Amino acid sequence: MRLIITIAVLALLVLWVIGMYNGLIRLRNLVEEAWAQIDTELKRRHDLIGNLVETVKGYAAHERGTLEAVTQARASAMAPGQTPAQAAASESALTQALVRLNAVAEAYPDLKANQGFLDLQGELTSTEDRIASARRYYNANVRELNTKVETIPTNVVANVAGVRKAEYFETEGIERDPVKVDFGTAPAVGGAPAAPTAIPPASVNPPSQSAPPSPQDAP
Repeated sequence: MRLIITIAVLALLVLWVIGMYNGLIRLRNLVEEAWAQIDTELKRRHDLIGNLVETVKGYAAHERGTLEAVTQARASAMAPGQTPAQAAASESALTQALVRLNAVAEAYPDLKANQGFLDLQGELTSTEDRIASARRYYNANVRELNTKVETIPTNVVANVAGVRKAEYFETEGIERDPVKVDFGTAPAVGGAPAAPTAIPPASVNPPSQSAPPSPQDAP
């Protein structure tokens, strides 16, 4: 009888360990699949930004500094073999470059009225939203996997199986507040961006400032 009980306990223990192992592998696969979804959307983002730069170049080719900054940031973001943390850093830099491109585009009404430009604007905004959604799903799976890897008793099984913690995908811009590439209106919060160098002086209308009253005019 004791032998039967011992065998039953050992069998339950083996099944329990197998269950923990399978759960870890399932979570690892979910993390990998979620990252693949983010990677797909990021590639689409890079393609759209490339087309956006070419469109802006047709109207503002002399804005070389801004265009080159976006191109270089895009090239860094497209570098192969990046970890999620590395990709997050390069995407943040690309987002900042895109904001500067937004400010430049404000100076060109013909560009803002171009239908191709407007279509790219809409597609890019939609892609940013999908990236934010995919990022939330990915990070939720990463959090669950990392919790299993760090806590007892699954951490023992994880060490034996070679299952490691995964990196979160957190960027400044995309996942916290998706970039709204709205070239039709100036930002309403934080003040308007600095006027690009291409704006003719006549188009800049700073608010008038009244000179302080002279001592002679004082009552």
